[in-house]
Amino acid sequence: MTQQDTMARPIVRLDQNHRRSRAVIAGGMVYLAGQVADDKSGDIVAQTREALGKVDALLAQAGTDKSRAVTAQIWLADMADYDGLNAVWDEWVVPGQTPTRCCGRVELADPAFRVEIVVTAALP
Repeated sequence: MTQQDTMARPIVRLDQNHRRSRAVIAGGMVYLAGQVADDKSGDIVAQTREALGKVDALLAQAGTDKSRAVTAQIWLADMADYDGLNAVWDEWVVPGQTPTRCCGRVELADPAFRVEIVVTAALP
């Protein structure tokens, strides 16, 4: 596949509304919006597992998977949750296929959110 073939593909938006798309496929890549848990009552472990499950589902819908993740941004409401996040993250990533990653503390959209995860992955 040439660069011209990749650039000629249409941009595909998944689960789109007037404000955002949950995923955008463009140029051989899948760009995910930030994923958070639906169950905001869970601790960092539960919320991280749920957010990563949503990442897995969106990547599958786009035709790829976490082994092709190239980068991840992780936002925590409290850096005290860092170890709990990492415990789940370390189980989730594919050994030898870890993406680049950054993690920082931010004020999330809802105070009940503990974590938000943004992933970008390559298509096969």
